[in-house]
Amino acid sequence: MTQIYLKPKKEESLLRQHPWVFSGAIHHIDGAVQEGQVVQVLASDGTLLGVGHYQIGSIAVRILSFEDEQIDASFWSARISEAYRMRRQIGLIRTDNDTYRLIHGEGDFLPGLVVDVYADTAVIQAHSVGMHLVRHTIAQTIIECVPEVHNIYYKSDGTLPHKAPIDDRTDQYLIGQPTSCLATENGLKFHIDWLRGQKTGFFVDQRENRSLLEHYAAGRDVLNMFCYTGGFSVYALRGGARLVHSVDSSAKAVEYVHRNVMLNFGNDAPHEAFAQDAFDFLSDIKNKYDLIILDPPAFAKHRDAVRNALQGYKRLNARAFEQIRPGGVLFTFSCSQAVDREMFRLAVFSAASMSGRRVRILHQLTQPQDHPVNIYHPEGEYLKGLVLQVE
Repeated sequence: MTQIYLKPKKEESLLRQHPWVFSGAIHHIDGAVQEGQVVQVLASDGTLLGVGHYQIGSIAVRILSFEDEQIDASFWSARISEAYRMRRQIGLIRTDNDTYRLIHGEGDFLPGLVVDVYADTAVIQAHSVGMHLVRHTIAQTIIECVPEVHNIYYKSDGTLPHKAPIDDRTDQYLIGQPTSCLATENGLKFHIDWLRGQKTGFFVDQRENRSLLEHYAAGRDVLNMFCYTGGFSVYALRGGARLVHSVDSSAKAVEYVHRNVMLNFGNDAPHEAFAQDAFDFLSDIKNKYDLIILDPPAFAKHRDAVRNALQGYKRLNARAFEQIRPGGVLFTFSCSQAVDREMFRLAVFSAASMSGRRVRILHQLTQPQDHPVNIYHPEGEYLKGLVLQVE
């Protein structure tokens, strides 16, 4: 196996079990290496630190094990079985909930791999060449370890490194092909479009936050901005909202909102959806809503964009603060990993100050249990949210 030697004193993060080796920490590579290959990582004195997938770029190795361990079929079976067992133990897999994240990268000690389950279908996303190369092994292991899953869809064209020397990036079924694209989340039904939809087809990470919103919705006029396929809207309707308006710039997303509302409530739900730019829609909503959800896409996908992202969050939240009804509740989120919790809070607090309204924090939100954060990899905590009451 190819061995990668680190520069002196560059092993400290690995000794703390942080799972990334940065390219600047490498002293030399002993042997030929190809992108996606499993390599050994050693300290400058030759001490073995771990084994992982090699990749060209800033993050040169993603550590799969800190032991001298073979990355073979038994390794994949053990890790995937452990992840599935945890989801069962915390009560996520039930007759009224068959939608969950099975593998969450570093949080499940499998960096570079994401797997979401929708009823009998698992959708795999590889974020590293190494995971791409073993996709068939991973797919077969999921079938063996997760009895409810019978179909595996591979969707990684948009997540793999663009310049990586990969011949076949095609999104495709690796095993089976479902007859239905319906999934259940906390008793609510959703059409999931993993073929053409964003990410794996649905934003599983907002499940618990949607459930919380349901408890605030009774008798309120609700605005769901950046609604995508309408997850928050459907929960608000079940919670007894007086009316719900869903807004997204994508006409395709708005079509799915209508389908999901119809699926759960028929034709008579007090709901309307609009395909419109968020900032345009928010230009004049004075006193129309007393419950607003702001769940935008990531404004910053890398650190160079953080400054502009914070301005975007401030501007967006300021419009909501200025126009929400007195006593209204604002659910506001950031899913930008490059924007940490304190940065986001500061942007929201600045927006509140600009509005001159009195604002109280009711809840501080994050990602759910099936998106665990490896305690040695705090970068995995990407979803931030605040629930605010505005006087």
